[in-house]
Amino acid sequence: MPEGHTLHRLARLHQKRFGRTPVLVSSPQGRFADGAAAVNGAVFTRADAWGKHLFHHYEGGRVVHIHLGLYGAFTEARVPMGLPVGQVRMRLVGAEYGTDLRGPTRCELIAEPEIADVVVRLGPDPLRKDADPALAWKRISKSRRTIGALLMDQSVIAGVGNVYRSELLFRHRIDPYRPGTHIGQTEFDDMWTDLVALMKVGVRRGKIIVIRPEHDHGAPAYGPGRPRTYVYRRAGEACRVCGASVRTAELEGRNLFWCPDCQV
Repeated sequence: MPEGHTLHRLARLHQKRFGRTPVLVSSPQGRFADGAAAVNGAVFTRADAWGKHLFHHYEGGRVVHIHLGLYGAFTEARVPMGLPVGQVRMRLVGAEYGTDLRGPTRCELIAEPEIADVVVRLGPDPLRKDADPALAWKRISKSRRTIGALLMDQSVIAGVGNVYRSELLFRHRIDPYRPGTHIGQTEFDDMWTDLVALMKVGVRRGKIIVIRPEHDHGAPAYGPGRPRTYVYRRAGEACRVCGASVRTAELEGRNLFWCPDCQV
């Protein structure tokens, strides 16, 4: 599932491509036909993101709310675009560029005030200027759930996914099974500061980059074209720092990765 930096990067791109101009909106697949018709030809005023949620704002207070989920993705092309390929939920076409959205968990038309109904369920987003880390700390410090589970809870911190979760805990040498009540204020503050910096790099580079320069060697990345990670998807391989075997387990339905020697 795309993590928060991807949605913020998309928001910036769509703002650049379509902002402040009329756009054509359609739903070749048909599942968003009414919503597309309501904003077709309207001015795309701006795009922004909160966690893993993307919002396209149109004149008149109409908003397209998008959550990519596990399989959603945008593909971009210059105008004129060819015929839609596959199940295109929404096609957005501006003066020079167009983009197709396929496979999102959610693509719906809402009114501007309804955005509050979405974000009220979300924790602070490290990539937003208005983020209040104290809200996340309050929830973590009072919870007996594991920190590994809490970091993935979007009501605690919005935008963190499995990669940032695993890598952040490794970088701060924290056992993912430690309860939130056993996380110190200084530990949390250091993690938050690091997370903000890492996610900003993700927005700028379009990739999750977590390896410190002195550790950027040895075994290749976990997948083709991916930057190296410390523990994510490296189960059974040697830790880049201490050499111990990286472990994995399922935690609340998602695979967790950690080093049993470094994270104690």
